[in-house]
Amino acid sequence: MLFSVLFLNRVFSCCFLWRKAAFLLGEIMMKSNFEKNIQFDVLKNFKDEFFVFEKGAVIGADDVNKCFVFPGFADVHVHLREPGFSYKETVLDGSRAAAHGGFTAVCAMPNLNPAPDCLENLQKELEIIERDACVSVLPYGTITKGEDGKELSDMEALAPFVVAFSDDGRGVQSGEMMKKAMEKAKSLQKIIVAHCEDNSLLHGGYIHDGEYAKKHGHKGISSESEWKQIARDLDLVRETGCAYHVCHISTKESVELIRKAKKEGLDVTCETAPHYLLLDEGNLMEDGRFKMNPPLRTKEDREALLDGVIDGTVDMIITDHAPHSMKEKSRGLEKSPMGVVGIETSFPLLYTYLVKTGKITLEKLLDLMHYNPCKRFKIKNEIKENFTVFDLNAEYEINPEDFLSKGKSTPFKGTKVFGKCLLTVANGKTAYIDRRMSEKL
Repeated sequence: MLFSVLFLNRVFSCCFLWRKAAFLLGEIMMKSNFEKNIQFDVLKNFKDEFFVFEKGAVIGADDVNKCFVFPGFADVHVHLREPGFSYKETVLDGSRAAAHGGFTAVCAMPNLNPAPDCLENLQKELEIIERDACVSVLPYGTITKGEDGKELSDMEALAPFVVAFSDDGRGVQSGEMMKKAMEKAKSLQKIIVAHCEDNSLLHGGYIHDGEYAKKHGHKGISSESEWKQIARDLDLVRETGCAYHVCHISTKESVELIRKAKKEGLDVTCETAPHYLLLDEGNLMEDGRFKMNPPLRTKEDREALLDGVIDGTVDMIITDHAPHSMKEKSRGLEKSPMGVVGIETSFPLLYTYLVKTGKITLEKLLDLMHYNPCKRFKIKNEIKENFTVFDLNAEYEINPEDFLSKGKSTPFKGTKVFGKCLLTVANGKTAYIDRRMSEKL
C-alpha cells in the first residue's frame, strides 16, 4: 500500500497505526540486509497520513498531526574517525548513526591517520567508505600535509575525489600558507573549509574565557582566537577570490565579520552547531560532555548566532559529530578531549527549541539542514532517493544508550525533545528503520 520493498522474497502486508503519531505504514516488503527498493512517488498518494515536505511546501491545519517526509539531511562536518581511530567511531557505526538522525549525506573531516593528504592515503578511506557506509559519505582532503600547516597537500590529485579541503581540528597558522591554499583551491574550483583558531591566543585554554572559567579556576579560550583568524582569512578571500567556508562559528564577532563579508559580495559561507545555538557557558558542568572546540560561549554570543541564522548570515547547521571513547570523555572539563556527538539529536533539538518556539520556521530549518549545504557543496541528495520520515508528535528524553554511534557524550543527555526518526532512505535503500516497525514485520 505505501512502500514496496522485498524481504526474503516474501511480501508482508502490514499496517501500523499510532493515532497519536498519525503514522500509517502499509504493505512493506523488505529485502535482506536492509537493501530496499522504495517507490517514493507512492507517498504522495497518502495525503491523509503523510505530509511530503518539499521546497516551498505550505503546512495546513490538517497536516500538523501527520508524519512528515523530509528530504534527507546533509551534514558537512562530521568525524567518522576511520582510518586511524576506530575505537572512537567507525564509518559503519557513524553512517548508521547519521541515518538514525535523518541524514542521507555527510562530509567526513580529514583529521585521520593517515590524513588524506595524497591519493594513496585517501584511497584507504575511500575503501572503508565503499565497504561500510549506509549513507553517502563524502571525504575532505587536507589543506596541508599531515595538517601540520607547513606544506600544501597534493590538492590537484585529490580534487576529483574530495568534497573540499580542510585542516579541521587545527587552524592554518600561516597567512602565507593559507593564501597559497586559496589560490590553488580556486584554480581547482574547490572550497577552502577553515577551522579558524589562532594558536597564539589559546594560552592552554579548554573552555570559554568567561565567568564560568574564572569562577571555577579553568583556563579559558578567548573569542579572539576564533574571530581574528576569520578576519585574516576574509582579507585573503578579497585577494584571491577563493570560495571560503568557515567551520563551527561560535562568537558574535564572527557573525558580524561574515555578515559584512557577504554584503561585500565575497564568496563566503559559514556554519554553526546546535550546541552553540541552544547552550552557553551558563549550562556548563564539570563533565567532559560539555567540552568541545570551539567552546560554549556567552549568552550574547548564542543570541548573535541565532540572529545570524534568522537573517541568513549563518548558512547551515552542522553537528560537528566528534565521538570519543567513554574512558576519554570521563576525565572532566580539563582533561577530556574536545568533541561531543550530535548527529542523532540535531533535528529533534532544533525542531523542538527553534521551530516549536517560533524562532524559525520548519521550512527555514530544512534550508539549514538540506538545501543550503547541498547547494554550497554540490551534494547530490535528491528527495526521491534520499528522504527521512519523522513523527513530529513523538516526545521523549535524549538517552545516549539509544545512540547507534560509538560515542555517547552529549551535553543534551536527558533533554526532552519532539521528533523521532522512523525511516531513512539513502540512495534508494533503507539505511534506518525504527525497531518498532522492524519487530512487527
